[in-house]
Amino acid sequence: MNIGLKKTESGGIECFLTYDKPSNITMGCIEFTATASSILLLILTFPFSLFWCFKVVQEYERAVIFRLGRLRQGGARGPGIFFILPCVDNYCKVDLRTVSFDVPPQEALTKDSVTVTVDAVVYYRIEDPLNAVVKVTNYSNSTRLLAMTTLRNILGTRNLAEILSDREAISSTMQTSLDIATDPWGVKVERVEIKDVSLPHQLQRAMAAEAEASRDARAKVIAAEGEMKASRALKEASDVINESPAALQLRYLQTLSAISAEKNSTIVFPLPIDILTAFMPKK
Repeated sequence: MNIGLKKTESGGIECFLTYDKPSNITMGCIEFTATASSILLLILTFPFSLFWCFKVVQEYERAVIFRLGRLRQGGARGPGIFFILPCVDNYCKVDLRTVSFDVPPQEALTKDSVTVTVDAVVYYRIEDPLNAVVKVTNYSNSTRLLAMTTLRNILGTRNLAEILSDREAISSTMQTSLDIATDPWGVKVERVEIKDVSLPHQLQRAMAAEAEASRDARAKVIAAEGEMKASRALKEASDVINESPAALQLRYLQTLSAISAEKNSTIVFPLPIDILTAFMPKK
């Protein structure tokens, strides 16, 4: 503590007190004393203290150790056994496996002023355990909230047709945005998939009516083209038959053969006039 005097604007003298922050030497002494006391306690309670000093992390886990609130040097520990001092060390486990979560359905207004509801699924993993523990309070909850807002922002820049037909581009854009935003937290976004796109019922009925009208129009066009081709083929057939009268007789006999194949009891057919020409008197 320091005592000082300073002159005020009115000409008087003011007394003030200042407090100095603990120096690095003082903090080092306190840390050394606490560490030594912890080691002494470890020795006095040996071998029972080993149950609290030795910890194990799995292959897919890492341990971030703090000593008196400071991050220990050497990075995250694991996998395997690591040692901590009682009373002065605490640690936090971080799972490195890929985690997936569902993004709740988000209602957003598209670029062409259509309200849609879209949900997705996000896959991520911890790439840097130290940043995941030190730089963010809850990396899982933060990533979920960020995914929700990112999905709504991306939907606002796309038309309805793009959302319905190009989901892969939306997923890729969302993954890139999330990966850039979560990189300072030590989180790596591996994959984003759009699950479902829901439209209002009125818009669904309108789109169904539009699709039905489009199908009817295509059916009429196809039927008209078929009629045109059939007419051309019939005209060509009539021209061929007109060139050869015998072809007409063969077609007539083929028709009689087709009729005789039917299971009818009585068949009445006209007699072709060309057969009677042989019995008619010649001029």
